[in-house]
Amino acid sequence: MPSSRYFWFLWQFKLAVCQLSICADKEQNIRHAREAIQTAADGGSKLVLLPEMWNCPYSNASFPIYAEDIDAGDSPSSKMLSDMAKSKEVTIIGGSIPERSGNHLYNTCCIYGKDGSLKGKHRKVHLFDIDIPGKIQFKESDTLKPGDKYTVVDTDVGRIGVGICYDIRFPEMAMTYAARGVHMICYPGAFNMTTGPAHWELLQKARAVDNQLFVATCSPARNPSAGYVAWGHSSVIGPFGEILASTGREEAIFYADIDYAQIKERRMNMPLDHQRRGDLYQLVDLTLAT
Repeated sequence: MPSSRYFWFLWQFKLAVCQLSICADKEQNIRHAREAIQTAADGGSKLVLLPEMWNCPYSNASFPIYAEDIDAGDSPSSKMLSDMAKSKEVTIIGGSIPERSGNHLYNTCCIYGKDGSLKGKHRKVHLFDIDIPGKIQFKESDTLKPGDKYTVVDTDVGRIGVGICYDIRFPEMAMTYAARGVHMICYPGAFNMTTGPAHWELLQKARAVDNQLFVATCSPARNPSAGYVAWGHSSVIGPFGEILASTGREEAIFYADIDYAQIKERRMNMPLDHQRRGDLYQLVDLTLAT
């Protein structure tokens, strides 16, 4: 696999997905996430994944109030993630929080290595602007600005690509990550009660099987009284589209045993990369071409 030439990483490890209940109290959310990371690490996990917008309610009204300036160091949520990564010696895909940068707000995921260092920061590229009459209407762009970069990080548990929620609907992004040699794509996300049952599991399997890699997702737990009700159902999908682990609507910490040798096996058995018709179609990574 291409990435194995560039850095050392664990080929086999335990992944923990923390589907958390979110409340209106930021300090409580931070404490709760800290406890979940500790439980996951004590359970033997080397990689921990948190949900989208885990430190605040998912609403345009909440994003400006709960936003933190990560680059300026004024971010108690990020500090907790860094401290826990270092103290428990785990890699953390930090779900997402509202980030304030200058006059803009972003939906941002911070990735921390086991030494507590910030390995990468993904700002949600595709904003959730939809209108399904009689079902769901939401427009993230009313408050948030989209990111303009893909995020690939080399960690102790492999090369990981990161997307946030609506990013999973765009196969070109996942294909680009696969072309860059990622072993796993992590998608913190909060699909709703309309799109969740229709597409959440389907999209996870599609991104995994099309690119022959692992996909891990993490939603907030469902709160029926919330203004925005998350579907839940976080999962870990293998490179053949198989469900390795999943949960339902309730809060849960669950685990999956990851073995990257499965990627090599699946790609040898079904060598899609060598069978692509480059004479008819090509994927161009414009972020690298410029």
